[in-house]
Amino acid sequence: MTTRQPIAAATNDSPQSQAAVLWAARRAERAGLPLVVLHVVDDRWVAEPYPWIGVMEEAGDRLLQTAAGRVRDAFPIAITTRLLTGSIGRSLAKYSAKASMLVIGSGTGHLGGSLADPALQVAASSKVPVAVVGTQDLEGRSGVVVGVDGSKEATQAVAFAAAEADREGEELTVVYAIIAPDRVEDAGLTSTSLAELIAEEERLVLAETVAGLKEDYPGLQVHQVLETEKGPVEALVDAAMNARMLVVGNRGRGAIQRLLLGSTAHGVLRHLPCPTVITRIQASKNKN
Repeated sequence: MTTRQPIAAATNDSPQSQAAVLWAARRAERAGLPLVVLHVVDDRWVAEPYPWIGVMEEAGDRLLQTAAGRVRDAFPIAITTRLLTGSIGRSLAKYSAKASMLVIGSGTGHLGGSLADPALQVAASSKVPVAVVGTQDLEGRSGVVVGVDGSKEATQAVAFAAAEADREGEELTVVYAIIAPDRVEDAGLTSTSLAELIAEEERLVLAETVAGLKEDYPGLQVHQVLETEKGPVEALVDAAMNARMLVVGNRGRGAIQRLLLGSTAHGVLRHLPCPTVITRIQASKNKN
């Protein structure tokens, strides 16, 4: 019997969340893990002690049984359900401590929420990686794409993506998008030559980010992409348009560190190209 934590998939019975439960069930089968299907009853607006709570919970239980029933016969894994109450984002983030991965659907949230709000809330505060799944057809797709930003923390996202690609027999593409100067002169350098120097320096940063992967995964094919014409969100969305998975860290560097969720991860979730995993990145300690 495995002691590893299960994969948890949240559902509200939307097409996106149905796809998320199916994706989570497939992953749980490959990993030999149990699956927990979650539904959150947002009861914050219901005045006590009126019986609406009971009605909502009964409806939630029926929804859970329907969602679990769709995958129970197709996957030989242990499948359980769990009904949560309270704030959707907070409830799922809290439950994430009991799981190895939390899987949620993209698109409209519970009760008509905006495009990616539940995903943003959960990805910002989850204690484990969060996979956001849409309704894209994954047939014929291949490869794992990971975004990096030159920070030490980015190596954690690369490590997750590399392990995923190696396990699934996929190629790994590491994308680093920078904005080169277009009208800058410094110490007599033309804007073109300065941009070239910056690009060359960032190529070294990119190479350092993936250093060690060949030793850890000798059979893994790694592609390095330095993008100087597009911003990080556009570069990652374009690179992952035909991929099976995109991996992004939940933090950025510089001013982005002050945000709950890095702006790149935020933007990618609003233009979801494929199942996207937001990794839980821990800030590196400065030993100086």
